[in-house]
Amino acid sequence: MQTAEEVMEIRVMLKQGKSIREVARELGVSRNTVRRYARGAAPGYKARPPVARKLAPHAEWLAERVRRAAPEHLSATALLAELRHRGYRGGLTILREHLAALRPAEEPEAVVRFETAPGDQMQVDWAVVRRGADRLSAFIAVLGYSRAAYVEFVSDEKLETLIACHQEAFVYFGGVPRTILYDNMRTVVVGRDAYGPGQHRFQPAFRDFAHHAGFLPRLCRPYRAKTKGKVERFIRYLRDSFLVPLTTRLEQRGERLDVVTANVEVRKWLRDVANARVHGGTGHVPAERLVEERPALQELPRPWPGRLSTGTPAAAMPAPVLQHPLAVYDALLTTDGAA
Repeated sequence: MQTAEEVMEIRVMLKQGKSIREVARELGVSRNTVRRYARGAAPGYKARPPVARKLAPHAEWLAERVRRAAPEHLSATALLAELRHRGYRGGLTILREHLAALRPAEEPEAVVRFETAPGDQMQVDWAVVRRGADRLSAFIAVLGYSRAAYVEFVSDEKLETLIACHQEAFVYFGGVPRTILYDNMRTVVVGRDAYGPGQHRFQPAFRDFAHHAGFLPRLCRPYRAKTKGKVERFIRYLRDSFLVPLTTRLEQRGERLDVVTANVEVRKWLRDVANARVHGGTGHVPAERLVEERPALQELPRPWPGRLSTGTPAAAMPAPVLQHPLAVYDALLTTDGAA
């Protein structure tokens, strides 16, 4: 039986126009398996293989032994001899498999910039502007090919907020990418490597939303922010070019940045600055490259009809009512016009 995540991947790839043969080849499953889930078969769950029973009593000792030896690697044969003295009666193969899971993969020294084809990838992350009761966060999405960016300020990072921001980003870009890259957002993934290395358990409602919208969620490697470097670099650019100038300007007037003001300002900044500049990585203007990329994006989906963990239909979630004195907008527009 395939996991719910594997079934989602099969169905999304079919939705993206790939043939049953292509999906089976890329995922390493039979064509009959693809056909079964394309017809609506329910997924099952594969239990993650536990540590071998004979090795289980020594698991903590092994983890500490490997940690203390890092960055040097201890050979499995050398550890086997030590384990024999501790009473281990298992084999070398089990030990090697366990050690492979404990040791981090080798990383190349140089980081090579990874480029994607139009419509292939979007990178998403949160940037926390302010914590506490008056929280302010920024949802940030960057298309891999064009580097076109979308930013939305919110007062929380809940699942319903994340999904709503995705839908707004798709509208802003004019379509849906085939894959979206995340880090370990708890609203996206609830079990990293839950079914084995690289086989993650996604948050059920978010998984259903991804299936509905037609994109494949992907996770970057732990502690490797450079895996999604496009959005990470944009976050730094957002802080330096937008947030710091705006917050200091407001503070001089005795005002505090809030959700409404931030979103009024960021839309203009995206239009006139961020997506209008020549991007240092591509040498092109993101807004102009977005015109090239848009035909490669998938069609905008209908509103997601799914349910959140609370049981509330997504379509029934009330939109926040944001009220703000009109004088604020007048002041912002006046300031922009004079700049």
